[in-house]
Amino acid sequence: MMDLDLLLRWLHVIGACVLLGTGAGIAFFMVMAHRSKQPQIIAHTANVVVLADLVFTTTAVVVQPVTGTILAWRLGWDLTEGWLALSLGLYVLTGLFWLPVVWIQIRLRDLARQAVQANAPLPPVYFRLFAIWFVCGIPAFFAVLGIVWLMLARPDLALAG
Repeated sequence: MMDLDLLLRWLHVIGACVLLGTGAGIAFFMVMAHRSKQPQIIAHTANVVVLADLVFTTTAVVVQPVTGTILAWRLGWDLTEGWLALSLGLYVLTGLFWLPVVWIQIRLRDLARQAVQANAPLPPVYFRLFAIWFVCGIPAFFAVLGIVWLMLARPDLALAG
């Protein structure tokens, strides 16, 4: 039987993989659909992206802090330890960018659906929202990369103060 610490570590690593992989996949498919400038393709892709965010990303967003906190407690790590505190800060930063991105993805999907129904081109607001979506994704993606590195390297970082 698998011990609890190993199970928690496995779930935590899987959660990190899901966050990173789903984020990268969503970004890739949304950018490729956007490049087509075809409302039908964008509406379909954005629908799948919204679903993937709901099913995969949201699940991992919940699993990560739960497994991470339990692991830290079981391993005797203080949450204010430098690398861990920085990881938590980056996690919050990622969330601050992810929440608007989710709303924007839904809007992009809806705007593309409306264009399909009206047999019209995408409205200018679609392109403004897509630019915001893209810009928000960059720091969120690099923050997740940083968290994964911190989780693996666990560098000895002193908190200022």
